[in-house]
Amino acid sequence: MKKAPNDKINSDHVDWFRASAPYIHTHRGSTFVILFGGESVDHPGFAHLINDIALLGSLGVRLVLVHGARPQIEKQLQHLGLESSFADELRITTAENMPGVEQAVGQVRMAIEAQLSRGLPNTPMAGAAIRVVSGNFITAQPYGVRNGIDFCQTGNVRRVDAEAIASQLEQKNVVLISPIGYSLTGETFNLRAEDIATETAIALEADKLIFIMENNGVTDKDGQLLQQLDINQAEQWQKNHGKKNKQSNDENRLTQALLNKAAHACRSGVNRTHMISQNIDGALLLELYSRDGVGTLVSADNYEGLRTATIDDIGGIMELIAPLEEKGVLVKRSREQLELDIKYFTVIERDSMIIGCAALFLFPEEKAAELACLAVHPDYQQQGRGNDLMEHIEWQARKQHITELFTLTTQTTHWFLERGFSEVPVEKLPMQKQSLYNYQRKSKILYHALS
Repeated sequence: MKKAPNDKINSDHVDWFRASAPYIHTHRGSTFVILFGGESVDHPGFAHLINDIALLGSLGVRLVLVHGARPQIEKQLQHLGLESSFADELRITTAENMPGVEQAVGQVRMAIEAQLSRGLPNTPMAGAAIRVVSGNFITAQPYGVRNGIDFCQTGNVRRVDAEAIASQLEQKNVVLISPIGYSLTGETFNLRAEDIATETAIALEADKLIFIMENNGVTDKDGQLLQQLDINQAEQWQKNHGKKNKQSNDENRLTQALLNKAAHACRSGVNRTHMISQNIDGALLLELYSRDGVGTLVSADNYEGLRTATIDDIGGIMELIAPLEEKGVLVKRSREQLELDIKYFTVIERDSMIIGCAALFLFPEEKAAELACLAVHPDYQQQGRGNDLMEHIEWQARKQHITELFTLTTQTTHWFLERGFSEVPVEKLPMQKQSLYNYQRKSKILYHALS
């Protein structure tokens, strides 16, 4: 095949585009609710974020955008010479301050609409033709008096007009929601954007709720990104991972507050919540259209986990083990043999891709079992997937009252030795397995006693 100019660059681009294809198909027609704060609007990379949001729309994603305006409100109130106070990390919005709040929110909304309306030739927005719709989609109620403090016109979300929003999405409009709600008595209230985004995602039964974060994302104590959290882990993040210094206290609280919203959304029917940093250019696309993403996923379902293999997994298992069979690491298995043995296999699946597998073959008379065909995709071999598989296989064996686990290997002896196995002679194998031992292959026999 003839190579194009700049072959390496073209090849990388083609590889990425092909790899993103499954996600393009999956996300088309899905409903995403995306929250970004006023800090993101002021961020130098906001134009890129808007371009990426526009691209999502062109790929068939139904979009609801919820924006904040906290720094803009603060600036506007200072400009008007008005003081603003907080309690429980909420602004106390007095009647005197409310016009300034409305002005700031309106200015932010118009700035976002202007960005979404750009369509100059030779820009990412060329030909986008995005229709943006705003409206009174959020019914509010007063936050009320708490601990003797009257929060005045600070409010809570009372109801989301999901039907009206869905109608706009059906017309392929982007819905833009500001942090202002309207009461049944005709009053306006200053609302938390994260509350609106969460309740809107729940009301719409959205496929994804996405929080664009001010900081570098959800990390552990060492600053390493946490790629995935279940609901309980999300709610316990600050206890387990929050940094223990005064400078980080505010950041910890903000992160935990968003994680609490993410957990609430997942418990209430939103499939997945993503938390990504505004400081990574292209983070939205990388999170949604690549296998591992660049943010943190909070999910109520078993997004990635061990499960028993089914007949539908055979193609994925064959693709995973084929390179190892070619290298002689694993014994070659035919599709027919895999079909016969599939009930003995455990797999790890990530986004419809088999990234790990292992099999357990029982010899009940000897209370022994063989760990076979342990394989992990190269991209995940440094993340403990092999340990997960082996521990699960050991758990399965113990459930069957197995006391001896063995495996045969030619090239991974040390990996098993480091995990408590020891080398034994052929005679240690169950009689049935001894009769099948391939003396030409000369596999090492490794044994592990199960307590």
